[in-house]
Order: sequence, then structure tokens, then C-alpha cells
Amino acid sequence: MKDFITTDITSENAILVGLITPNDSEEQIEEYLDELEFLAETAQITPVHRVTQRLPMANSVTFVGSGKLDEIRDYIQAREEDEENDENKIGVVIFDDELSARQIRNIEKHLNVPILDRTSLILEIFAMRAQTAHAKTQVELAQYEYLLPRLTRLWTHLDRQRGGGFMRGPGETQLETDRRIITDKISLLKKELVSIDKQKVVQRKNRGQMVRVALVGYTNVGKSTLMNVLSKSDIFAEDKLFATLDTTVRKVVVGNLPFLMTDTVGFIRKLPTHLVESFKSTLDEVREADLLIHVVDISHPRFEEQIEIVERTLFEIDKEQKPTIIVFNKIDAFTYTPKEEDDLTPQTKQNASLEELKKSWMSKLKEDCIFISAKEKENIDELKKLIYEKVKDIHITRFPYNDFLFHDYEGYDPEDYGQTEDL
Repeated sequence: MKDFITTDITSENAILVGLITPNDSEEQIEEYLDELEFLAETAQITPVHRVTQRLPMANSVTFVGSGKLDEIRDYIQAREEDEENDENKIGVVIFDDELSARQIRNIEKHLNVPILDRTSLILEIFAMRAQTAHAKTQVELAQYEYLLPRLTRLWTHLDRQRGGGFMRGPGETQLETDRRIITDKISLLKKELVSIDKQKVVQRKNRGQMVRVALVGYTNVGKSTLMNVLSKSDIFAEDKLFATLDTTVRKVVVGNLPFLMTDTVGFIRKLPTHLVESFKSTLDEVREADLLIHVVDISHPRFEEQIEIVERTLFEIDKEQKPTIIVFNKIDAFTYTPKEEDDLTPQTKQNASLEELKKSWMSKLKEDCIFISAKEKENIDELKKLIYEKVKDIHITRFPYNDFLFHDYEGYDPEDYGQTEDL
């Protein structure tokens, strides 16, 4: 048994497959496949073709219909017949949903190429991104928990050797052996995480009683970039999904007010439950935070849906309502298509300017939201002032007799803000 799940991908070329249900539009599915393509590219896979099918629900046997599978198989074979360019071959087909063991087995048999579903692709990326022993243990646990119910597909070559009645054939014996090995491995990894979690709890206690601020948000919205700007640190930031897996904590001083700031792993649509469970200790930083800074990529066409996904995930992590600042980032990348003067169609997010968006539901947030560009450092001083006031209110509530320590924020040079200390 290998320590990590690996996929037998013989080529970097991939086909992406999406399902259009009655609740989805073709435009929505295309945007979902855009995200799946970004995930594939993060895993160093090159998507070369997309396939979608409209069905009331996923086929329990083949996910898509048999006719659509034939279409995908014909496309794969056509590229394989191109003898002049061997690089054209399809090495993997990626589905934008989690597949059952039965579906994976049937699809692989029909297409004769390796299959990845959305969950296994995300797990592959997490395995690539994990740097510390803590993150590697969490990812490995999630991988084994994903693999356990899908073990049967790994032993199809022994199916004919299974005995009938009360007899147990060699194939079934091997399957049971592997299931026991993985179950033992899961148990061991959980014990390791319990030990690491205890160390993390001690570390959090040693940080004292400073106010804790956590950066949260969808993946690739610019949390790490903002963390670098606010703390004057050099955290790894890249235009890739899940660039940050390991939680980073910095001691930041704004004016004369110190607090702890945490950069957390980004959330994503259909985040695998195995990962949420495995990363609970990492997400404890969110549970113990006094203030959340929810970073949103306002240049993304479906940023409102991303906000809902993050808020839903946060509720699953911690039912407690926390003070939150919504930071609409990437205003430098925001674009829109203005309506023609004679266009009588209703106003939509796609043809609304940034100023018009600010007057929409966002206006109700008042001082709890701000618009910035972390990359261009636009409106950063205004954000620091907002954070300062929020942290100050929390600090005074916690330590009512220490408010004499605070002075007017305007009396400090912005260049002095953001002193940091690694924790």
C-alpha cells in the first residue's frame, strides 16, 4: 500500500465533464467547468475538451448517459489515432462531481482511461500543496477516508477468483486485507492528529489574551496577499487554487494596538467532507477568532455565490455569529459591460458598475464592508483604520480598564502600522 493516493495518469491532457440538472443553467455549468479547469491546471493537468449533458439527475451507473460516454470514448480514440502527435492523447477524464465506486468502475471500463472526480482532484492538489507534517497528516487522512469505500475498483482483476457460498476466494481475501490495512492507517493518522491538536491548543494558549483576527474566504481571492500587506510579511501567495494550506499566524500592531492575524485555507464549492473533517484542527483558528475578515474577489462573475458558500461553510465550522468585515478585494480587476441606452432589460450584476454595486445590498453593510485592491494597495489605510476600530472595541470589552492605552488613530504614521512577529 502507498502512503498517498496516486492516479495512473499517462498524459497531462484531460477532458472535463459536467452535468446540467434542472436547477442549473448552461452558463452556470460553464463557470463551474472554468473552476474545474483552474483546479486541473493547479494539478498540472491540461484540459483540452469539455463535455456537458443535461439530465434530471446523475445516472447511478455511469453518471452521464451511455450515449454521452460513447461520445467521450470516440473523442479519446480519435486523438489516439493521431500518430503524428503523441502528445494529443487523453490521459484522464475529470468529472465535476463526486463519483461512487460503481460509477468510477463502469466509466473506466467504458473509456479505458483513468478517471478523476472533483473530490479526488482536490485531494491531489492538497497532497501537492501540503508542506508541514500537520498538513500532510490531515491530507493523508482525507485521502484514505476517500479511498476506503472505493477499494473494490482496485481489485476488479480478481473478481473471477472469488468463491461462492461460504467459501472466500483470493480476490475477496485481498480486498479484506487492504480494507483492514487502510482502516488501521486511518486509526493511526487520527491518533497522530489528536497529538498534534494538543500541541496546537498549547500554542494557542501561549499566545496570551490578544484579540484574534482570522482571514477567511473562497480560495484564490487574495487572502495571503492581503496578509502580506497588513503584516508586512512574506507569506507564499500565488494565482493558484489552495496556494495556502498551512495556517499562518502573525502578531500585528496597528497604531499602538497589537493583535493576532491568521491566514486560513480557502474554501471552495463542493469542498470534500473528508477535508473539512480532517482540517478541523486548522479551522479551530476560525472558531477561536474574535473577528473575521471575509475576503471576496469582487471581479469574479459569481462572487455572490462564493460569499454564500463561505458563509455556509463557516456556519458548519462554528454556529456562533462573529463580528465580520467583508473586504471586497481586486477592485483593480473589476470589469463590467455597460447597458446600451435603449436597452430595457433589467439591470444585472454583469452590467453594473462598481459604484452601482456599492449602492445595492452592500450598502446595508455600512461600516462592515470596504472595497480594496491588496495587489495595488488601494484603500489599505482605510481598511487598517476599520480593523483598528473593530479590534479596539473587542479589546475594551474584554479589558474595560485598559482603554486609557488607546490614542487617536489619526496621530500615527501609516508607515508604522503592520509591525509583525511570527508565532
